[in-house]
Amino acid sequence: MVIARLLLACALAACMGQTQARLIEEVVQLPVRVEDMHGKPVTHTIVVTIFHDDAMPRPYPLAVLGHGRSGKAEERASFGRARYTAHSRWLTQQGFIVAVPTRIGYGDTGGPDVEASGPCSKRNYPPGYQAAADQTLAVIALLRARPDVSGDRGVVLGQSYGGATALAVAARNPPGVQLAINFAGGGGGNPETSPQQPCQPALLGRMFSGFGQSARIPTLWIYSENDMYFGPTHPRTWFEAYRAGGGPGEFVQFPPFGADGHRLFADGAELWRPRVLEFLRTHGFAQGREPR
Repeated sequence: MVIARLLLACALAACMGQTQARLIEEVVQLPVRVEDMHGKPVTHTIVVTIFHDDAMPRPYPLAVLGHGRSGKAEERASFGRARYTAHSRWLTQQGFIVAVPTRIGYGDTGGPDVEASGPCSKRNYPPGYQAAADQTLAVIALLRARPDVSGDRGVVLGQSYGGATALAVAARNPPGVQLAINFAGGGGGNPETSPQQPCQPALLGRMFSGFGQSARIPTLWIYSENDMYFGPTHPRTWFEAYRAGGGPGEFVQFPPFGADGHRLFADGAELWRPRVLEFLRTHGFAQGREPR
């Protein structure tokens, strides 16, 4: 249930003329219920930013875009409101309505750290991703209930922790979702103390294998060779575990990008957008404008 809504019309109409499209931004608050790694239930209200282009045909297919995770509590607290405005605008230009949830434990949403997975030597990864997936599923349900949204056409995608969350969602094959896109997904990485060597990578491999055993929707995995969180080898191993489990997917590893390829999603859109657009169009999405 949405308990608050703020409508924000961006300045595109004023800047480009009234006959041009407007990027409409909404901010809603959505109560959700999850469990942490100890099985403790947590009920909290999350902030969700929603974008759509009012010149695109309706009903819109939906896209839910998940953000990453910082291991530092102060950075999670100062996170603000997740928007990914440039990427969200690009997705709206491909016809989508885009929701970007700020998950529990971050910025404007606040609350406890339900994604905590324990010390490096004793990691318990799955509960955190399931908590993030539960929030994503609640956002999907929110969008599917809108009269301007197609209830049976949708994509879930995300960066880093959000990328792995997209795979956790795919493993549950929710109604209305046909594709999942994982940008640099994983966990336990720390480029400052252990570059390219995340905590307990084999445990992540087991988790991804489990996701693959139930996932039936196509997935696209995008990484860079110089990802300083996960390195060049672990992501491919995780993908192979996912595929061995039975999950359908395609793996793309870009050449080294900047000082840290983990930032490919944020800073390298001109590289990955053509590949993502190809994936979307292959599966019947993004039949609108050319990417910008």
